[in-house]
Amino acid sequence: MNLKKQYLVSKNSAKLKNVLEKLYDRYSHPAFIKPDPLQFVYCYSNPKDMEVAAFLAAVLAYGKVLQIQNSLTRLFAPMGDSPFEFVKNFDKHKKQKLHNFKHRFTTGDCLSDLIQLLCKVLNRYGSIQEFFIQGYDSDDENIIPALNRFCDSLLTMYTKNHNGRLPRGLKYLLPKPSAGSASKRLNLFLRWMVRDDDIDTGLWKSIDKAKLIVPLDVHMARLCRILKLYDQKTPSVTAALKITKGFAQIQPADPVKYDFALSRIGIRDNCTGRYRCSCSICELYSFCFRS
Repeated sequence: MNLKKQYLVSKNSAKLKNVLEKLYDRYSHPAFIKPDPLQFVYCYSNPKDMEVAAFLAAVLAYGKVLQIQNSLTRLFAPMGDSPFEFVKNFDKHKKQKLHNFKHRFTTGDCLSDLIQLLCKVLNRYGSIQEFFIQGYDSDDENIIPALNRFCDSLLTMYTKNHNGRLPRGLKYLLPKPSAGSASKRLNLFLRWMVRDDDIDTGLWKSIDKAKLIVPLDVHMARLCRILKLYDQKTPSVTAALKITKGFAQIQPADPVKYDFALSRIGIRDNCTGRYRCSCSICELYSFCFRS
């Protein structure tokens, strides 16, 4: 890279960091958590309950915001004061309480399959974190290999007890990066657990936040294209890695730092990528509508 090009890259990175820091300062406060599914995690104070609530909230974080909120409200209602105890002691009686549950194409039976797996995890390892770190290697470049091992372990656990059968719905709830998925919802769960600020819980102390991958969905993908962090049209693990690498050039120790703030633009400000009068007061205006 010649000196002129290197200077321009450095200048653009500095400009982007300045904009992202402003977004972070603006949105990274508890008052902005709603309507994010993370709000359900903070309904509990016991770390064990928070961890279980976070996992279930994250895997169902697909679809429209209001739909997600309504589904999670119905899911946690029968769990009472302790999602951890509900899952750890999951049985036929508790499964019946979820019989009529449905979130888009996730049925109560599908969710019960996942909870039964979590039940085994909690009874053997005591927490999801202890199970996850069985496949975590601090020498890995990022969290992707550990996430693959996590999904593989859970799915194998299921097939061993069901004659090799694996329901499509369960595979959707546990999407493996090795199959090409950006695994947005699982990366979202990891962000909630590993990062520690006014938004993310920081409950997991065994994983380096520098290993995290941006939770990439269509909304985040659109914003990252605007920021020139990648140019693909479809969210994928390749795109998520490329975007994370771009953020790592700005924040190498915390590449997903700006995820929550950026996602507020879509969720709270209803950004569609098309110009509106309110765009002129957005921090990203100069990136969206360059001359």
